[in-house]
Amino acid sequence: MLASKRRFRLDTERLSLRLPEHADFRMWSAIREASASFLVPWEPTWADDHLTRRAFTGRVQWASRVRKQGTALPLFLIRRSDEQLLGAITLDNIRRGPALSGTVGYWIGQPFARHGYMREALRAVVHHAFTQLDISRIEAACLPENAASRAVLEKSGFKYEGVAQSYLQINGRWRNHVLYSNLRGDRRGRTDVA
Repeated sequence: MLASKRRFRLDTERLSLRLPEHADFRMWSAIREASASFLVPWEPTWADDHLTRRAFTGRVQWASRVRKQGTALPLFLIRRSDEQLLGAITLDNIRRGPALSGTVGYWIGQPFARHGYMREALRAVVHHAFTQLDISRIEAACLPENAASRAVLEKSGFKYEGVAQSYLQINGRWRNHVLYSNLRGDRRGRTDVA
């Protein structure tokens, strides 16, 4: 994996994870629009201008700002073989001090789901957070019925922690979420003794 100071990037076997750029707008809006029925049930309600260039410009500026501040790391998943944008993953709410934690969220375009891309991206972000950002705990939440997201988390080393009542507004309604975490040096569920 590569993480440079100039232009941030994490490389995996099939992906480059990098900050969004203005030139990504057409590909981003196309995949979001084509995957709307796949994404909307799991996301906060889209604003009326969600797919506009102006809204995307705001996202690019936000991504650059929060990375510099060290409060979030919003990354696009770019397939290295053809430079296709597949989705996004964000390590957000990065907290320092005694917490040393962050929250991860992600989405993937419908044509690219269930090919292991998000698991690959999630593992890279978790590794980077633990080894380069000195994060100790990464949290994630998803709707209880989102079996695909739960499977990605569980296969990526996240452990179920419980249910948060009315955790987020999803598709216009307050929804309960199942909570997961991944801890640096976690021994939960391991039987080998070191």
